[in-house]
Amino acid sequence: MNKSTLFFLLAMLLSVTSSGQRRAKRMMPVIFQTDTAFVHDPVMAHENGTYYAFYTGRNIGFATSADRKTWTVHRDGLLTAIPKWTRDSVAKFKSHIWAPDIIRWHGRWWMAYSCSTFGKNTSAIGLLSCTSLEKADWQDMGCLVASREGRDNWNAIDPNFCEDGQGNLWLTWGSFWDGIQQSPLAVAHTPDGRKTLRLADKPRTIARRYYKNTPQGFQNPTSKHAGLNAIEAPFIFRHGEYYYLFVSWDYCCQGMKSTYRTVVGRSRSISGPYLDREGKPMSEGGGTLIIEGDKQQYEAAGHCAAYHFADGDLFICHGYAIALGGQSVLIQKPIRWVDDWPVLE
Repeated sequence: MNKSTLFFLLAMLLSVTSSGQRRAKRMMPVIFQTDTAFVHDPVMAHENGTYYAFYTGRNIGFATSADRKTWTVHRDGLLTAIPKWTRDSVAKFKSHIWAPDIIRWHGRWWMAYSCSTFGKNTSAIGLLSCTSLEKADWQDMGCLVASREGRDNWNAIDPNFCEDGQGNLWLTWGSFWDGIQQSPLAVAHTPDGRKTLRLADKPRTIARRYYKNTPQGFQNPTSKHAGLNAIEAPFIFRHGEYYYLFVSWDYCCQGMKSTYRTVVGRSRSISGPYLDREGKPMSEGGGTLIIEGDKQQYEAAGHCAAYHFADGDLFICHGYAIALGGQSVLIQKPIRWVDDWPVLE
């Protein structure tokens, strides 16, 4: 066992405490010396020399780092309290928040996050806002979009923000059902006068996994409710003249049985159509593979994000680590651009 893995396992051991050991005060963070942080559905932000990683976890998991190698894990999560509306909107939802995303826009940080239960599409995407990640003066901005079983043929989870070339903000989201949804956002105001965001148009499907081409006899191994359209976790990244839509195919969250892989398509317009390298629309099942399990380090890999950082363009996702029995850990890979297509190093 190498030092990085030892520090990692030690950190995880220290972070496990029983409810009887908890105190009213916030728990001290854990520091571990490894770039393979224990995360699921990671996104990042950078402010004043500090990197922030946010990910699926109780109260929204988060960690901080000066170099993206040594991470301080804040074990209590981002939120001190879960907004009451989330439990009113999603039955049986408690505090395990999925797949956040974050963006700096119009002088504020905006974070969207997912409230749901596995395999169901009665879900909600919540919205938070703050002036500074360091101050962490987060405010609950309510529900951004919600889906309901029997009403909507899409699932309000896995949100992603992207700003277009005209400075407008868009939200892309979705998992299974009819696939990846998108809508422009508009500035609105809460009843008490605070600036917030809302959908500016009806959701529109921009990517599907199966489009009239479901394999004969195929069944969803994780949910009888979600359907067979095994696509989720969109992330749109702007580079040069193109917008790149990354999505995850197949199945997460099964440890060594996970089959996640990530594909990409591109468009000159944020609203699509997104085409893969062969010219096939992602709305008809297109997608060019960019990462999958190598069966040496990772059984599967997916739910990605991409960033322009000072040291270059970076792709991140989680991988199901074989050495850790399928535990999900952070993958970071530089992006190299070849013929205006991303290639991971």
